[in-house]
Order: sequence, then C-alpha cells, then structure tokens
Amino acid sequence: MRENMTDLWDSSKVDEVTEGTSSEPWVCSGISIDTRTIEKGDLFVALKGESGDGHAFLQDAVTKGAAAALISEMVEVPLPLLRVADTLQALEKLGNAARERCSAKRIAVTGSVGKTGTKEMLKWVFKDQGPTHGSVASYNNLWGVPLTLARMPQETQFGIFEVGMNHPGEIRPLTQMIKPHIAIITSVIECHIEFFNSVEDIARAKAEIFEGMTKGGLVLLNLDNAHFDLLSELAKGHGLKIFSFGKSEKADFRLLSWDGDAEKSRVIAEIKGEQISYTLSVPGIHWVLNSLAVLGAVSLAGADVKKAAQSLTTVEAPSGRGKCYKGDFTVIDESYNANPTSMRAALAVLGQNKKGRKIAVLGDMREMGDIARVRHEELLEPLLENKIDLVFCCGPYMAHLYERLPIAMRGAYAPTSLELIPFVLETIEPGDIISVKASLGTRIKPIVEALLALQENPIKRVS
Repeated sequence: MRENMTDLWDSSKVDEVTEGTSSEPWVCSGISIDTRTIEKGDLFVALKGESGDGHAFLQDAVTKGAAAALISEMVEVPLPLLRVADTLQALEKLGNAARERCSAKRIAVTGSVGKTGTKEMLKWVFKDQGPTHGSVASYNNLWGVPLTLARMPQETQFGIFEVGMNHPGEIRPLTQMIKPHIAIITSVIECHIEFFNSVEDIARAKAEIFEGMTKGGLVLLNLDNAHFDLLSELAKGHGLKIFSFGKSEKADFRLLSWDGDAEKSRVIAEIKGEQISYTLSVPGIHWVLNSLAVLGAVSLAGADVKKAAQSLTTVEAPSGRGKCYKGDFTVIDESYNANPTSMRAALAVLGQNKKGRKIAVLGDMREMGDIARVRHEELLEPLLENKIDLVFCCGPYMAHLYERLPIAMRGAYAPTSLELIPFVLETIEPGDIISVKASLGTRIKPIVEALLALQENPIKRVS
C-alpha cells in the first residue's frame, strides 16, 4: 500500500495528454494495469496483450476502488472512463508527459545479468538522498517502462529505470522514452544467445540504451567485461562520457578488496580516488561489483557517496534473485532467472556456507540455443568446486547435468519442477541450506514455495 495518497494525475491533464475526453472529472493517486495489485484511487489502464485483455477486469477495478479507467472499448461500468484508440500508446504519452514535467535525474540500468538487483540497490540508496521513484519488480519492457514513467511523481529527484530485452531493437524505444542522464550496463554475457548470432551482437543490442540519452549523458560500464571497449566506442559515437567500474586499476570506481560469507560481503573500494569501506548485506562478488556501479551512479548524480555506502548495509536481495529465508533450514530463492554466469555466481554463494549441507535445486537455463546441452553439463565444475553436497535437477537440459553427477551428489531428477517437489522435501534436514535456481520459464518457484511452507510447518515434513 502506498504510504502517501497524494494526487498524481487529474482528468483534465490526462485528457490533454492522451487527446481523449473523460466521461466525468476524476483524480488518481496511482496507475495500475493489473487488478490483482490495484490500489484504491488508481487509474486502471486496460491493456490488451498476449496474456489477456484488461477490459475483462474492469468490474474488478470498480470493486477495488479505482478512480477511473483508461479504455479502448466501451464497457458499461460505474466508473469515470477515458476512451482512446490504443491504451498502450496512451500510457506511453502519459509516461512522456511525466518525464517532461519532472526535473528528476534519470538513471537507466541494463545488462545481461544483475539489472534488477542493481536497480533495487539504486532505489534503496537514493531514497536516503531525496524523493526517489523507480521500476517495481522487473517492469523493464514495452509496458513496464511507460508505466514506471507515468507513475513518477512530479517532485521526484531521482528516477531509477530498468531496461530489458531478449531480441535486438527492444531497448531502443524504451531508452527514447526514459531519456536517461546516466546509463549503467552491468555486464554482457552469453544470455538470450538463442536470438543472437554472437555475444558481440548482444552487446550491440544493450548499447541501444545510448541512443535515447540526454546530450552529454554519462555512461557506467564494467571494465572487467570483455565487451568494454566495444561498448565504450559505441557510447562515444553518441557523444557520451564514459566511466568504469570493476577490479582493474584503471577503473574509476574500483574494487580494492572484499571478503564475505553466506550472508554478507565486506568491501573496500576506491571511488574516484577516495577509499571507502562498507558492508553489503547480500553475499557474492556479483553483488559487490554491481554495488560499485551503484556508488558510481551516486557520485555521477552529485549525491552523497558515503551516505549511499551506509545505505547498502541494509539492502535486501529481491524475491527470486537471491532472497534468503531462514528457519530450521535456509532457502535461497534464485528462481527468477538463470544463465551460465548467474548459475556459477549462485553456486559460489551456496559454497560459502560453512555449516550444514549445501543443496542445489536446479532447473533449465532457457534461450541457450544450440549450446544448451554443453552449458548445462559444464555446471558440474562449479558444483564440485563449491563442494555442493546434493543436487536436484528438473527439465530436459538439466537431465544431461544430472547424468554427469557423481552418485553421491545425486539428490533426484524429475522432468518438471512439480514432480521434483516431493523428492526435495523428503530429503531436507535441519541446518541445510538450499539454493533454488532456474530460468523463469522452468516454473521452479513452486519448489521455493513448498520449502517455505515446510519451513513454517516442519511437522508436515515428508516421511
């Protein structure tokens, strides 16, 4: 629930922006495209898409107290209505208008891995610097970006936006809507490779973010990444100024040292020549490196870097991206996404555990194309390196990994996540730490949910 129910838009302004006419005056305090999460006072935008038609849920919007509805088809409901030809285009216009009326410093984040975690860290640290607004969940696509913009209050000082893609050309219209002052590319790796001819082509697709940036915009790139030089040249071609983060001595925002355990990381960094120490309340080198990008963005935005470093001590991993749940056993929820790099990072975090059995529950990595089988088989190496005790696998590609596992490491295999659940639950013991990771399309989240239910009700443990 929103803490402050302040006015966001009124009908006269929205009518002007969308070139429509509301059936009666209204004022909204928020915007929603999903009646499952709509809040009282929201403007409900009835989008049409592959997953459904928002017009079918207008009565739900009424029941939940929507202020008005933006529609493209007439539906008889007791609600102020604004009809337009295309609701997504109207939402885009509203997003553009929100950007123009607000003087916020806009920061956009993309990359093959770490986008959402970095975006969440940015939101977390900037909220202590001034009014901050940003993407929720992974609202980083053709409807998520305009929705995030349209929700941005006029008094916002820092706007944080996540930009995603899995095909060429998808970032271009999104960055042109955001018009970032600062852009971060966390890393470019072999991700969504099924839709690209090479990783270099992925880098070029990520570099589309430069095309919408404000004149003289600032770019933060990972100096340790193999595609740094290519991305730098592409950014310079748009007249942008390049800054870097990473382990390299040449990095503007440099990691000097770090150590950590299964719960946190202690970091010493050099931020534009000044040494700074901080504790990051999430584990893993991938979080550490992206925290440098965060502090770099704070510096480039003219905000307080030391204050931001202090804020990082209480940041939390987002759901599905390393969020940790403790009970008589521990669950690490990595169920939102997976690729070879993020798999290795998650297994390294699991390997840092010094107490109890280390258990990996792994589902398929999607969109790997012709190299899918070999990339799954190669996961045996990090499993052995991190001394993982038991491995459970589901999905056709993970079957290849399971066949390579030493007998002692084999927990169980099942074709689907739902079929794997009973095997996992009957194995868990107090003190275990279980990391669950797969691509979202594998639908491995029910295993996390089943483990959390067992954590809450250990008496229900399968015998």
